[in-house]
Amino acid sequence: MGCIGSSHARNEGGVKKKKIRKPKPWAHTEPITRAQLTNMREEFWDTSPHYGGQREIWEALRAAAEADLKLAQTIVDSAGVIVQNRDLTLCWDERGARYELPRYVLRASPTLVSLFQFLIYV
Repeated sequence: MGCIGSSHARNEGGVKKKKIRKPKPWAHTEPITRAQLTNMREEFWDTSPHYGGQREIWEALRAAAEADLKLAQTIVDSAGVIVQNRDLTLCWDERGARYELPRYVLRASPTLVSLFQFLIYV
């Protein structure tokens, strides 16, 4: 039996569901602009269905990655996503397909620079 204030909820099968959290900051090897980060994210999401798994789950993960934490939790719960890492970097679907998300699709890098700064850097 769980307490009312417990941090893990149980789904219909009795399996604990993890509450998701914001991923740790990451840093790119070189300074990048917001436009470059957007391009990296778009490239990942455009190619993600080719990594395996179901397109619907990839779409749910993208929506969760782009939402605030409360809405993201609702999205992954509704889609039946099994969260292994609370920051969404590793998830599974109910059929056992693995979904790995790079941190750059989940959180912006603290090393983002403006286009002007980038032009000075290169």
